[in-house]
Amino acid sequence: MDLVPFGETSILVEFGRGINPETHKKVKTLTNYLERQPFAGMLEYVSAFSSVTVSYDPMKVRSLQREQGRTATTAYEAVTSLLTEIIAKMEQGKEEQPREVRIPVCYGGEFGPDLAFVAEHNGCTPEEVIAIHSGGQYLVYMLGFAPGFPYLGGMSDKIAAPRRQSPRMEIPAGSVGIAGLQTGVYPIATPGGWQLIGRTPLDLFCPNEQPPTLLQAGDLITFYPISPGQYAQHKEDGGK
Repeated sequence: MDLVPFGETSILVEFGRGINPETHKKVKTLTNYLERQPFAGMLEYVSAFSSVTVSYDPMKVRSLQREQGRTATTAYEAVTSLLTEIIAKMEQGKEEQPREVRIPVCYGGEFGPDLAFVAEHNGCTPEEVIAIHSGGQYLVYMLGFAPGFPYLGGMSDKIAAPRRQSPRMEIPAGSVGIAGLQTGVYPIATPGGWQLIGRTPLDLFCPNEQPPTLLQAGDLITFYPISPGQYAQHKEDGGK
C-alpha cells in the first residue's frame, strides 16, 4: 500500500498495480469504511480498479488538528496519518459478503446487432456467445465513463472482440456490449464503440433515487437471457 499526494487537497491510496479481486477487496473495504465513518474534513472519495482518491478540506483538517492538540505540521500529513490508522483498523474488520445482482438481457436482433460479428470473430455460433456470456459471473470493479456504467471483470476470452472501427453516435440505454476482454452495460444513451450483443430492460441509472445507480463497486453480476416479449413486459413494469 502507498499513500501519495494527488493534487493539493487529495491523497491517492494505492493498494497495488494490477486488476484483480484481492486488490479490489481492499479498495471496497476502505470505501465502505469512509462511507460510514468519514473523518472530519473529508470531502469525497473516488474509487478505481486498485486505488482510492480521498479529497479533504485542508483548513478544516488543520483547525481540528489544533483543537485536538495533534502535532502534524501539514494537512497532508494529518490526513495521511488518519488514513493509515483507518486502514489498520479495517484490516482487522470482518469481510463483507458482496451483493449479487441478476440482469436480464435480450440478446441479438435489434437489441444486439453485433452478436453475429462477435460469434464469427471467435469462430462460434451466436448461441454459444450467449451461453458463455450469460454463464459467467462478473465483478463490478468501479463505475465510470457515464453515470452508473460498470467496469466488469471476469469475461471469458472465448468471446472477446475488438471495438468497432467506427463508433456509433448513440447507443441506447441498457445496451450490453463487449470490447476486448471487457463487457459492460450502457446506463444511458451515449456514443460508444463497443460491440453490442444485447440489451437489458433494467434502468441502471435513476437520478431521482438514492443511490441513483443500480450497481455499485463490489457487486457480483450475472446475466440471463430473456425473450423480446419478456423485455417488453419488464419495460411495462417500469424497468425494475
